[in-house]
Amino acid sequence: MAVNLAPPNPEDLLPVKGVALGVAEAGVRKPNRKDLLVMRLAEGASVAGVFTQNRFCAAPVILCREYLALARPARALLVNTGNANAGTGEDGLTRARQACAALAAALDCDSSQILPFSTGVIMEPLPVERMVAALPRALADCREDNWAGAAAAIMTTDTVPKACSRQLFIGGKSVTVTGMAKGAGMIHPDMATLLGFVATDAAVSRAALERMLTQAAARSFNRISVDGDTSTNDSFMLIATGAAGTQRIDDPAHADYAALAAAVTEVAVWLAQAIIRDAEGATKFITVQVEGGKTEHECSRVAYAIAHSPLVKTAFFASDPNLGRLLCAIGYAGIADLDVSRVQLHLGDVLVAKDGARNPAYREEDGQRVMSQDEITVRVELARGPAQSTVWTCDLSHGYVSINADYRS
Repeated sequence: MAVNLAPPNPEDLLPVKGVALGVAEAGVRKPNRKDLLVMRLAEGASVAGVFTQNRFCAAPVILCREYLALARPARALLVNTGNANAGTGEDGLTRARQACAALAAALDCDSSQILPFSTGVIMEPLPVERMVAALPRALADCREDNWAGAAAAIMTTDTVPKACSRQLFIGGKSVTVTGMAKGAGMIHPDMATLLGFVATDAAVSRAALERMLTQAAARSFNRISVDGDTSTNDSFMLIATGAAGTQRIDDPAHADYAALAAAVTEVAVWLAQAIIRDAEGATKFITVQVEGGKTEHECSRVAYAIAHSPLVKTAFFASDPNLGRLLCAIGYAGIADLDVSRVQLHLGDVLVAKDGARNPAYREEDGQRVMSQDEITVRVELARGPAQSTVWTCDLSHGYVSINADYRS
């Protein structure tokens, strides 16, 4: 059960003019489930993407990078679940190209204008024939108000579809930003979303879109961790169709750039936090705030040392205020000249450690009270400078082990 996260109301997911979404059952891995998604884009749409840093990146990631580098206008995104098409070598690339070619033929465009995405089991051949056979059904299902169905179709071990919308006015015209993501495990920065798609009907140049996307990823998907594993397939895409009729935003100096970038980041942050709320086996949503560092980088190192620690995460699951584990993680985060005598540690509204040692006023029952909550904030003060960083993570439960032990069953 996701932590304080309900399925989206389809009526709250606003259509983005110029993006039509269609889903179908292709039987990629399991029968009787929607596992194929086509996102058709209006001609002239701009698309930007950031991808996994895993060297064993999946075939669709390789093709997306290759096709985006050609700078040809994308006409559609093709997404499958159940099979990652990663660790599949040249055969995986061939199959991904075949899927793109089949959709390109249906849309009368070049195959390099189709961007492929996959998620699921690694090292298994992509059943491209089943995908191609299901394409006509997905295309027939395409409509602009199908974000809810699309968000459900891209799920793997997720228990709740993840999607949200925002609206703003640019130049007196209503502009929509709608996004969806999937991911529950194998989540770690260096792109930590598995799959995420955000679209707007504003007009934005490719260069400005790339800047907007990088900023949004840095504040959202690159600030979450479930288990410290970076996926082979992580992809976060930002699409701007221009169908709202606004003046094109060409660079960050444009008067409307900041407002649109803020809306895109807001959607991305919501999606990233939803991934943590629905993390495999999670029972708690944990915010780790590190303040007073010399640089944001060192603050992030401390935050991730806490977020990645199995000992810390299991203590949270057990609601056990074994808070020395937090101090231990701070200490091994890699800040060689950290003066631990100045470090303060807060758990919710409770000051746990003061001047590098247990707060004399700290009581075990106060720590227990906070640890029993399903949303918890850990705050660390390093007393070294003005920098800060925030990371979102979850506890580590029996459910996580069971889900991953049974994943291929």
